[in-house]
Amino acid sequence: MNVLCFVETNDELSLQALTLAQQLGDARAVTIEGPYQPAAWAAALAARDADAFVAAGSDRGNELLAQVAARLDQPFAANVTAVDGDTVTRIRWGGSLLEEARLHGSPQILTVAPHTQPAAAPVDAETLSVTDDGSPRVLETVSESSGGVSLRDAKVVVSGGRGVGSSDAFDIIEELAGLLGGAVGCSRVVTSAGWRPHTDQVGQTGTKISADLYVACGISGATQHIAGAKGAKKILAINTDPEAPILASADYAVIGDLHEVVPAISAELRKVRGQ
Repeated sequence: MNVLCFVETNDELSLQALTLAQQLGDARAVTIEGPYQPAAWAAALAARDADAFVAAGSDRGNELLAQVAARLDQPFAANVTAVDGDTVTRIRWGGSLLEEARLHGSPQILTVAPHTQPAAAPVDAETLSVTDDGSPRVLETVSESSGGVSLRDAKVVVSGGRGVGSSDAFDIIEELAGLLGGAVGCSRVVTSAGWRPHTDQVGQTGTKISADLYVACGISGATQHIAGAKGAKKILAINTDPEAPILASADYAVIGDLHEVVPAISAELRKVRGQ
């Protein structure tokens, strides 16, 4: 199968998509340089001869291949985890279920769900030339950044929920995250209260993480939050409620007051390190 995989300068999500593309057949990596012009970029991709089009399930990947599908009048499957012939497995409902669906038509057009495939080795991608068709273009993308570890890429994430109590009380969450070399996250109720920015939110409507360790402090564990945290390899829940829903997803749990437990963990880490 002749597979065309769109990559964004060998970023991790694109390399994960390339892994699935290579499983499908003879995969070629292509990229496009210059200001993002969705319609023009989609036209450049759609003009290529391919049995399948693959991209990462990022905002850009999903938008671009949706436009390719519209141009070719073919179905489009987003957030795919596996492909078997014309049958795809994809994530639905924010990660709460996996759906098997059959793609009717050719070429196959799909994006790969983040953090469901190992990253392929970096490759030299072919750069496609794009003709400016006068359609809208994105000149600059500005994102809020704390200057620390990216929530999406962090190996350790320490999150706080309603139980933290206030924005000022996040100091102990930030301290622990710093000691672990990780990022600070939070639940939706925290962003709704204005304690933390939306960029810190873990969940279906926030960031989906793939950390080695996720420490959830004072978070009850609503379904949309679990959808964002389920990619973590290990989950430690700290909560005063032994019936909190998040405990069903946790590998480890500490039943206690986070305002006592979290500083105690930080103190022990400092002691072990001689700080």
